[in-house]
Amino acid sequence: MYLHSISYYLPKLIVRNDYLTMKETIRSVFYKIWYWYISTIDKNADVIFMNFGYSNNDEKIELEEEDEKNRYSAQLYDFIASGVDVEGKKILEVGCGRGGGLSYINRYLSPRSVTGVDLNKKAIIFCKNHYPEKSNTFLQANAQSLPFSDNSFEVVINIESSHRYTKPELFFNEVFRVLKPAGHFLFADFRDDKELEELKLQLKNSKFKLEKKQDITSNVVEALKLITHDREILIKKLLPRFLQSLGRNFSATVGSPTYNKFLERKFVYVNYVFKK
Repeated sequence: MYLHSISYYLPKLIVRNDYLTMKETIRSVFYKIWYWYISTIDKNADVIFMNFGYSNNDEKIELEEEDEKNRYSAQLYDFIASGVDVEGKKILEVGCGRGGGLSYINRYLSPRSVTGVDLNKKAIIFCKNHYPEKSNTFLQANAQSLPFSDNSFEVVINIESSHRYTKPELFFNEVFRVLKPAGHFLFADFRDDKELEELKLQLKNSKFKLEKKQDITSNVVEALKLITHDREILIKKLLPRFLQSLGRNFSATVGSPTYNKFLERKFVYVNYVFKK
């Protein structure tokens, strides 16, 4: 169900003069189809999170009963957002997807307001309909060209989204611009070995001050083990049989190629806390 990993299973045909690669073109089309498909069949809003999850020796945060089915995805947001004190803060999430993570932050961590942006129109329509609280704002926007004035937010969050961006360095510049002085950037994502070095260089060249860096790959693997059973049920519920193998790979259920890459550390999942 978690289509971000599609980028690692597509041809990497590089095109000159900054045209989109074939990989990016296919990926863009695939995401549009996916959101259309989910919006069509997911009548009960079963898919509101699109991340791999987090667990630390199966320690559990307190959740309302309605959130229990999304426990490990919610725990990832709790872990990342708790990197700083977000209470009373004005928060922006870039790449909010179907809004589950931002809703968790809004309901459990008491920010002043939350704003979510995503490139996909279907995702934003879903968020506007599904989270009607006044403190929520959802907008369709490009992460590399954010529609906000300078110094607008005290916290910017980005989880499992940046690896899809064609020019992440532009995104990092935009985050720096929209953050207020002394504001924080909470960042979490995964890369393969080569891309991880590129990410490190991009972040090093940004204007942020690094406050914390963690490798949480083992925590993601632990979560994937714990959530595989429930994700298998959801895959069988939402996907026709001929797409279920693909769904397992994208959602990284135990035994899938994506899961194995995390297990073998061919994919590395990192978490950063930056300050402007």
